[in-house]
Amino acid sequence: MMRLSYPQSFHVMAKPAGSACNLRCEYCFFLDKKSLYPGSKFRMGDDVHREYIRQLLDAHQTTRVTVAWQGGEPTLMGLDFYRRSLELQERYRKPSTVIENTFQTNGILLNDEWCSFFRKNNFLVGLSIDGPQRLHDRYRRDARGNGSFDRVLKAARLLQKHGVEFNILSTVNRKNMDRPLEVYRFFRDVLGARYIQFIPIVEREDADAIRTGGRIAGRSVSSTHWGSFLNSIFDEWVRSDVGATFVLNFDAVLAGWLGHAGTVCIFGPTCGLGVALEHNGDLYSCDHFVDTNHLLGNILTTPMIELVSSEKQRRFGRDKADTIPRQCRECRYLFICNGECPKNRLIETAEGEAGLNYLCEGYRAFFSHTEKPMKAMAGLMRMGRPASDVMRLTTGKKPFVHKSFPGVGRNDPCPCGARDAAGKRMKFKKCHGGER
Repeated sequence: MMRLSYPQSFHVMAKPAGSACNLRCEYCFFLDKKSLYPGSKFRMGDDVHREYIRQLLDAHQTTRVTVAWQGGEPTLMGLDFYRRSLELQERYRKPSTVIENTFQTNGILLNDEWCSFFRKNNFLVGLSIDGPQRLHDRYRRDARGNGSFDRVLKAARLLQKHGVEFNILSTVNRKNMDRPLEVYRFFRDVLGARYIQFIPIVEREDADAIRTGGRIAGRSVSSTHWGSFLNSIFDEWVRSDVGATFVLNFDAVLAGWLGHAGTVCIFGPTCGLGVALEHNGDLYSCDHFVDTNHLLGNILTTPMIELVSSEKQRRFGRDKADTIPRQCRECRYLFICNGECPKNRLIETAEGEAGLNYLCEGYRAFFSHTEKPMKAMAGLMRMGRPASDVMRLTTGKKPFVHKSFPGVGRNDPCPCGARDAAGKRMKFKKCHGGER
């Protein structure tokens, strides 16, 4: 019998409270997962908790391990659950292992005790908020229909008060998709956020529809608006905020231009190393594929590493590359996005081939619009200079002069990546190095 080869590392999104949540966000795809576990109290027992931590730390062959808590809403487990988790982590940690706990929350239950715990134990917190109050409260309401903005804003202030490192996770939906700068400036100037991730809402009216087909839900961002949303924010960011405000969406694309595609799972050429763990120990292929077809098994009966390495999961991972349509394979930006997340491959190409990403048009507009400054930043970083030096190119002032880049010769290609009419890289002296 051939022995399976195991990955050195993988990522588990653990959901200790399952799909239970104290909000009823209209676009949440996970609330409906309750139907998979009828009658469940949705609380992770100590047996599952212990095996999760033990198996996760034992399986990793790297010195750094992330323990990721998500939901539903993980604060519903109470603080004692996470105190217990730290005990388990210390018990099963290898001497050389460094553990980072991440915690995605809607912020509703955060108080001084929670925030003090996060700070003391170096938790990295993700806070879900969709922008200013009128935009946030449109979809993010509680069971009584009340908006959650005031409570989330209070949570952000508490995290700041206690010095907890946190990032903003903001969905882009039908309500805020045409307000990109209002949303971005709110995060940057009002919240004082330094780390931001934008997540496009793409839903079908029939969540059980086959991969291609089904009407797109009205709450979803349109593909064109997704592109224009990112472009508008990028244009402001690249002029004034590079190195001060970090937008994961931009960092991931820049990584592609540096030759490091797949730094986020949606842009990887294949999938399979990001699994989801339910409260009862069931392990699924992906957070976006928690259904009976993608159930790998249960960690109480089969070791987690064997489930992650199983042929079923490997096939799931390969499918991302194997099912990509020809339009994507021939796209000049394939090296950046690799067809993006399979959950969004809902439409057909112009030739009628299934599997085109619903957001393709928007992504292509974004990649094209940002290509020149992205190449410039990549060029700067290859020369050992900070990407923030690109702001000299984009402030509307005179472009940076030759003395600003002592490592670039007059006849070297310009770091901005510009090409002449024949498609050849422009020399520095003919481009930004030519102005004095």
